Amino acid sequence: MRLAGLGMTDSAALVSGACCVYTSSEGVTMRILVLLGLCLMLSSLRTSHAAGPVPPTLDEVRREMGIPSKGDLRGQKDAVGFASTAAQMAEAWNASSAGPAPESLGNVPADSAWGVICPHDDFLYAGRVYRSVIPTVKAKRVIVLGVFHGWKKFGAREVLVFDDYRAWRTPDGELKVSSLREALLSRLPKGDVVQSDAMHDSEHSVEAVSYWLKHQNPDLEIVPILVSTMSFERMQDLSARLAEAISAEMKARGWNMGKDLAVVISSDAVHYGPDFKFTPYGDGGVEAYMKACAADRALLTGPLAGVVTTDSIRRAFETFCDPKDPGQYRLTWCGRFSIPFGLLTLERLAASQDRKLEGRPVAYATSVGWPQLAVKAEGMGLTAPSNLYHFVGYPAAGYTVK
Repeated sequence: MRLAGLGMTDSAALVSGACCVYTSSEGVTMRILVLLGLCLMLSSLRTSHAAGPVPPTLDEVRREMGIPSKGDLRGQKDAVGFASTAAQMAEAWNASSAGPAPESLGNVPADSAWGVICPHDDFLYAGRVYRSVIPTVKAKRVIVLGVFHGWKKFGAREVLVFDDYRAWRTPDGELKVSSLREALLSRLPKGDVVQSDAMHDSEHSVEAVSYWLKHQNPDLEIVPILVSTMSFERMQDLSARLAEAISAEMKARGWNMGKDLAVVISSDAVHYGPDFKFTPYGDGGVEAYMKACAADRALLTGPLAGVVTTDSIRRAFETFCDPKDPGQYRLTWCGRFSIPFGLLTLERLAASQDRKLEGRPVAYATSVGWPQLAVKAEGMGLTAPSNLYHFVGYPAAGYTVK
C-alpha cells in the first residue's frame, strides 16, 4: 500500500474506508487493529514530512567535490570554474588586469578597506571584478562571509555556519584558518552557530574569493562563515553579537580593523533568465539585459553606497527578498543574506568606535557583457554558458570608516 503521497483529505478517506470493511460483530477486533495500524502509519508520515528532507552526509557531499576534503584540510568544491593549480591562478590574476576593464562606479577606497563586496562566479567571467576590489583588502586576517546556496537541503535557518578545518586547500598552497574562529565560537551563544564541514564542503562561495586573497597575500589567514536564511530581525541580533565578539577579540589581541582584520562579503548580482526563474523584463534579450543591469547599478549606488545605516541595510534586504518570507527572492542576488548581515556587522564595529561606515561602489560587470579572461592554462573552464537569456551580474564595493 502506498501512503507517501497522501494528503489530509486522502488520509481521512482511507481511514473512513477502513472503518467500513469490517461490519460484522466478529470483525470488531480486526477493525480496531486496522484503525490503530493506520493511525500509526499516518502519524509516522506526518512526523517525516514535518522533519523535512534528510541532509546529505559528509561522504555524499565529498563525492561531489572537484577535489575532496581529507582529514583537517578542506578541499575544493569546484575545480572547473575556479583555478586549482598555481599556474591557473597566476594566469587568471595577470589576465584580470587586462582590458576591457569592468564598468567603473567610483574610485577605489584609498585606505585599507574594513570590508568589501566581491563576486564568486567563474574566474573567466568575473575575474576583472575580483581584481578591481580584492587589492583594497590589506588586512592580515579576513572573515569571509559566504553565500549558503544549499541551506534548504541542509535545513539551515537563522544560524551562522562555521567549519572545523585546520586549513583550506588553494591553488597557491594551504590557507590557514585563524585562531580567531575558535575565539568567536567561544563567545557566541550556541544557538547562533553551527559547525559543519559538510555544509562548507557543499559550498563554493568562500573558496572562490579566498583564492584571490591568498594569491595576493601568501601569509593570509581566514575565518570562513556561511550565512543561512534568516529574517532581518534575527540578522540584527546575530550581527550585533558577532560584532561584539569581534570587538572583544580585537581589543584583547591589540588588532585594528583594516590593518589586522577585514570582512569580505561574497555575492554575485542578478541571475537572469528562465533557468534562474527570474524574468521580470521578459525571458531575455537586449532590453531585458539593460534593465536588469540598471537595477543592479541602482542597488550598488543606492542603499549599498554612502553612509551605511540600519535603514539603508534594511532597504537592501527588502530589495533582495520578501521580508515576510526571506527565502523568496525579489531580486536574485545570491548574497541576499551575506550582504545585509556583513554590513550590519561592519556598521556595529564602526559604531563601537564612534565612527560611521561608508560604502563606495567600485565596479560592475556581467557574464555576457565582457569577454572571458584569456587564460590558456589547461583545466580551467566554465561551469555554465552565458547569453542574453542566461546571465549573471558581478558587484564590487568597498567599505571604510570616517
